[in-house]
Amino acid sequence: MYTPPAFRLDDRSAMLATVRAARLANVITATSEGPFATPLPLFLEEGEGEHGVLYGHFARANPQWRVLPIGEGLAIFMGSDAYVTPAWYATKQQTGKVVPTWNYVTVQARGPMEFFDDAERLLDVVTRLTKLHEEERALPWAVDDAPADFIASQLRGIVGLRMPITHLEGKRKMSQNRNEADRVGVANGLSESERPSDREVAAQIPV
Repeated sequence: MYTPPAFRLDDRSAMLATVRAARLANVITATSEGPFATPLPLFLEEGEGEHGVLYGHFARANPQWRVLPIGEGLAIFMGSDAYVTPAWYATKQQTGKVVPTWNYVTVQARGPMEFFDDAERLLDVVTRLTKLHEEERALPWAVDDAPADFIASQLRGIVGLRMPITHLEGKRKMSQNRNEADRVGVANGLSESERPSDREVAAQIPV
């Protein structure tokens, strides 16, 4: 990932926070048949391995897991993002030498792709994923709410993914390269947006 020094995110805890908050990742592999990419919900087991391990699952019918990857896999996690119009820059009024851009946070994790279809391990993965995304609900649904034979049949339709993280890289582009007046203009502009994601970005701009 191309990351100018001003936007480099080196804080491991901040990167892992982005991974946990993203909820959905794009999992990419390079193969002899070309690149494959699948959007997958993943969870992070921080205490496993040197840098943590990502877990999820593919549909068994998905060809991505069947084609041998060339090198490591890549999981891309996106945080907050927003379009930035030049109209918000104080510099626009001074020189006019401004162009549009995009503010965003992203984290990329690389590691070997390991696949498994053991029913007990698959049940653990889907149970943990379900709990992760249901726990905030007033009446959370649990895997064992469904009949056991039905769950067993569903597990036969998926293949588990285990991805030990070997490299974690983060980028936080929040107008750090602009002067203070421009940053204030961007923060004010985004804070007035009707888009919740724009307001999230406004709160992250250093002013």
